[in-house]
Amino acid sequence: MAFQQALSGLNSASKSLDVIGNNISNANTTGNKLARAEFGALVSAGTSEKAAGLGVEVSAVTQQFSQGNISITGNNLDIAINGGGFFQMQLADGTTAYSRDGQFKLDKEGYMVSNAGSKVMGFTTDVEGVKTSSTPAALQMPTSAPIAASATSAVTAAFNLNSADTTVYSASNSATPLNRYGTSLNVYDSQGNAVAFNLAFTRAASTAADNTTTPVTPALDNWDVRDASTGNVLTYTDDNGATQNLQLQFRANGALYAPNASPTVTISNASSITNPTLSFSLDLTGATQYATSFAVSSLTQDGYTSGSLTGITINEQGLIKASYSNGQTQYNGMISLATFRNPQGLQPLGGNNWAQTFASGEPTTGQPGSGQFGSTRAGALEDSNVDLTAELVSMMTTQRAYQANAQTIKTQDQVMQSLINLR
Repeated sequence: MAFQQALSGLNSASKSLDVIGNNISNANTTGNKLARAEFGALVSAGTSEKAAGLGVEVSAVTQQFSQGNISITGNNLDIAINGGGFFQMQLADGTTAYSRDGQFKLDKEGYMVSNAGSKVMGFTTDVEGVKTSSTPAALQMPTSAPIAASATSAVTAAFNLNSADTTVYSASNSATPLNRYGTSLNVYDSQGNAVAFNLAFTRAASTAADNTTTPVTPALDNWDVRDASTGNVLTYTDDNGATQNLQLQFRANGALYAPNASPTVTISNASSITNPTLSFSLDLTGATQYATSFAVSSLTQDGYTSGSLTGITINEQGLIKASYSNGQTQYNGMISLATFRNPQGLQPLGGNNWAQTFASGEPTTGQPGSGQFGSTRAGALEDSNVDLTAELVSMMTTQRAYQANAQTIKTQDQVMQSLINLR
């Protein structure tokens, strides 16, 4: 009888309509993947080649993990995966799920979480962005406390001194003021106090010897490096343990002869009782002496005061860079991605998550943008890969299949009626 075949066809068409309806309802769900009902014929064991089959069944409902379109959102915590891989998510019960939905936020504790509260997992890094772990853990941003201050350890300056100005400095000569050639910047102690470091450069008498008494011909042009706050020449300790005045010495071609290293200088710090002095290296090897006006081309130092988190950016390699109110930036982790040998074996959990199964195999984790892992795109989201037009066409053809199976039942009923009415 055709009733069984038609009934199986109705059931299969109904399940297919369920799948299509779910696809259509999730056409705008971020990171959603198209599902497809797959069918198989039913036959009885030992069926002869002339016998009809028993109908149809839904063999599987599979996910199609093709790439969805990427839409720009402008939100730094929205992340799209361009290529293969899944975000690793730590659910509330501590288990791990996998998702393509990158709509992330920061919770009150600084954890990066999904809309459902699942925590995004990743690798730890140092402040330079070098990965320091191989086991993913929940990513937490430093929102609860500012980064600590860092004392200045190095100051670098590059400038030109006017060789045409041959007037030797004298404290009693108003024609050669101390601050005629000078510059300044703030340096920081270990507590983050800003200390003004004022530099002045004054021409000294020329000499044919440098600070180590090595003769130089022709004579060097010498400039004293002073602390403009006190007028005193800065001093440093040489390799022999002797205290030397810090003096710039230039050759006749305007190139710097000495110092050829970065001496350590010490200045007073009235901003702190516990840090009355500050010591740091002073790199002046970029100094020149040419017949042009005094100009500073570079002036940097590496210290900073404490700062609070002001923003987060994420690059294509999944590295998370935190920006702070003191102008510093530091890397604070790396998003991890996972891939599977058989993504079709993943079990849908709802909430845009999938779970690992025996069929999917064990996950392989790694850094975005490397090997088989796709790159991350911050400020963007991956759209659902559902083609709404194709799904509407599938819905119409499935509807016709349902109607055809219903017609088969109607026709079989008419045949039975004819048999019953035989006289």
